Amino acid sequence: MAMIISHSVKETMALGARLGKKLKAGDIVALTGVFGAGKTYFTKGIAKGLGVKNVNKVVSPSFVLGTIHLGKKYKLYHFDTHRLPDATELLNLGFTDCFSDGVCVMEWAERMRGLKAQPNVIVVSFKITGKNKRIIKISGKKI
Repeated sequence: MAMIISHSVKETMALGARLGKKLKAGDIVALTGVFGAGKTYFTKGIAKGLGVKNVNKVVSPSFVLGTIHLGKKYKLYHFDTHRLPDATELLNLGFTDCFSDGVCVMEWAERMRGLKAQPNVIVVSFKITGKNKRIIKISGKKI
């Protein structure tokens, strides 16, 4: 497990970009933490690491459940499960389709029981410890 302290959005995005460069199709990044902790900025960084051209288009998919962004090698599937009661709806929408040709980033992954136990999951938890300070813990096969 790696534990990093981020002091800015820029640092959080840079950390996401470093991870994004290591990811392969089928990998799932499970993000946990409260509102405003940096999950979407971290995802923007992952998008940058995957070669998504316009990372500014990577925004929280809270009201659409998921978005797809084209990277150089892999697609980025970005899900937000905050409003879902459980994983059933996401599975019914074809969530598992992203495993073959892309990387999946899931915000509010703590709502998806059993997800963290999967071998291809990297868990990233965010804790706010100050106005611009976050403790980010990363664990999983890529770390």
